Amino acid sequence: MRGGRSLFAVGLVCALASAAPASAKSLLPFPNNSLTVKDRHTPTGRLVHLVKSEMPRNKNGVPIDPRPYNRADGFSPGAPILVRVPGLNSPSKLARIHAPTVNNIAPSLRRSSPVQLIDERSGKRQLAWAEVDMNDSHPGTRLLEIHPGRNLREGHTYVVVLRNVGKKKGKRVTPRLLRKLAKAGVKRKGLYMAWDFTVASARSIAGPLLSIRNDAFKRLGDTNLGDMKVQGGSPAFDVTSVTDVPPGQDAFIARRVAGTVTVPCYLNQPGCPPGSRFAFKGKSLAVPSPGSNTIKANFVCNIPRSASPAAPARPSLYGHGLFGSATEINSGPLEQLSNEHDIMLCATDWIGMSRNDIPTAIGILQDLSGFPKLTDRVDQSMVDFMYLGRAMIHPSGFASNQAFQVGGGSVINGSRLYYVGGSQGGIFGGTLTAVAPDFNRAVLAVPGMDYSVLLPRSVDFDAYSQVLYPAYPNQAVRPLLLSLIQQLWDRSDPDGFANHMTTHPYANTPAHKVFIEMAFGDHQVTNVMTEIEARTIGASLRTPILDPGRSSERRPFFGIPRIKSFPFTGSAIEVWDIGPLRTVGGQMLGTPTPPSINKPNRPGVDPHGPDASEQASGRQQASDFLMPGAQSRITDVCGPKACYLAGWTGP
Repeated sequence: MRGGRSLFAVGLVCALASAAPASAKSLLPFPNNSLTVKDRHTPTGRLVHLVKSEMPRNKNGVPIDPRPYNRADGFSPGAPILVRVPGLNSPSKLARIHAPTVNNIAPSLRRSSPVQLIDERSGKRQLAWAEVDMNDSHPGTRLLEIHPGRNLREGHTYVVVLRNVGKKKGKRVTPRLLRKLAKAGVKRKGLYMAWDFTVASARSIAGPLLSIRNDAFKRLGDTNLGDMKVQGGSPAFDVTSVTDVPPGQDAFIARRVAGTVTVPCYLNQPGCPPGSRFAFKGKSLAVPSPGSNTIKANFVCNIPRSASPAAPARPSLYGHGLFGSATEINSGPLEQLSNEHDIMLCATDWIGMSRNDIPTAIGILQDLSGFPKLTDRVDQSMVDFMYLGRAMIHPSGFASNQAFQVGGGSVINGSRLYYVGGSQGGIFGGTLTAVAPDFNRAVLAVPGMDYSVLLPRSVDFDAYSQVLYPAYPNQAVRPLLLSLIQQLWDRSDPDGFANHMTTHPYANTPAHKVFIEMAFGDHQVTNVMTEIEARTIGASLRTPILDPGRSSERRPFFGIPRIKSFPFTGSAIEVWDIGPLRTVGGQMLGTPTPPSINKPNRPGVDPHGPDASEQASGRQQASDFLMPGAQSRITDVCGPKACYLAGWTGP
């Protein structure tokens, strides 16, 4: 049985939460501590307890398997909080009650706010915003979605409060919650609904990835991963091809080297193929014995023409885009970055969400019980990247191989490793950064976090929704599907790691600094989740941000501190703009301000593509940041104006 419910709702919401046990409606409001049981063996003292009969079902009547979810000791620190409030079903009705919204988040901190998120321990209100799911074409079934404006703290319990949002009078909540609400200054009058939920612990969310990371490096003979010192042996690797590129064929890259790195495989099939996943013994991850299972992780490295034994290149990992591959490293702007600034980029596939995983992903979308096949393989890819990085800087690694030498001398500067990633590589690069032992500087281009929020706001989801939506035709349950799978995605999505990406590093892990490059009006990675990531990691913002009137936010980028002077030595976020939607010479240019509902930005040019890497100034800025120690700095390359892209020079 579950623990006692902490919520007494009203009207139809209460009826939906207690009726029809075979319906996913019984999981609402979600997340909720009524969906947990007490467990003295977990850091939070709780364990999620979802029941198979109450899980959402696909068109074939197959419920989502709750067992992977029930290993967690709480819920996501950033996934949507869902509830149905009869009649509260449009943006205009949210405006009527003065709810905090994506364009006006600050009011969530006021005692008068109709939507509040309160830390039970401190009584402090958290930044949050509300929206209605406008992807549901039936107003009567639309869910209210509440989003943290900054990720919540692991292990903390939060109370969700709705005040003056419905016509019916609310019933009393438990005396315990009433005491917590009174402490926070929430009056009983007008109280419509309140419930609480506990965020999972860091051990629950990051534990599997940290466990396999630690084991993998222990096998190399390195157990101190926080000192950024290379110890033990190099990962084994094989060079399978070396291509010396004629200058007339490529002005930037002198040599391409491809091969594989041998990495311990922590999944349940030999070689970690698509469709494999973690194995568990009870609640614990089953780690294979040394040498019993390995994966040959592919790699591609581009050695720039600027590199030589006298001027060895800085080595940097590169993370590719959505369901792509390591060969994306061969793009023009990346090659220019390499040659202009003497950086050797090496990439491997983000297995789990690489080109080879697309058939598996399509199957998962038809039955979400298979979702661990995606998230667990992404965790494996994190170890693949870390092993590739260690081989790049180990004296007995790539530097010892003729493929990375000229005249017998290495062209790799092995003193420090770096990371550059774009799009999906910017997203998962945040997770990798949080756990990486060999680099502490990362440039994340057009990134975000929390796929459950990113997907409905991305044009990339159009194709995948054509598989998911027919499999789960009930529109009202789709936000719950996304919030549910985020509980698993957090184990590889930076949503689960952002609290430790820069400050509060995990045990046995160095601290990191991050530079985020955001494209305003991005059609693929919504700006709102880039902002939330920046708030969560403590990044500071370059100003001027945008031209006046360009943002629809009442207080643009609220809660993100501004950079006061340059050069800046902390973590930062910078916004680049291709300008407003316009027609020049019969050609459509620019992009509009992002929509304020949970749908993608579509008109005009997608600024996700002409990002800062296509600007010489943007590449210089990235190079200035990708430096060791005190040499690393963020420089201002945009002058007194906002940062512009794609020929836009301002109004």
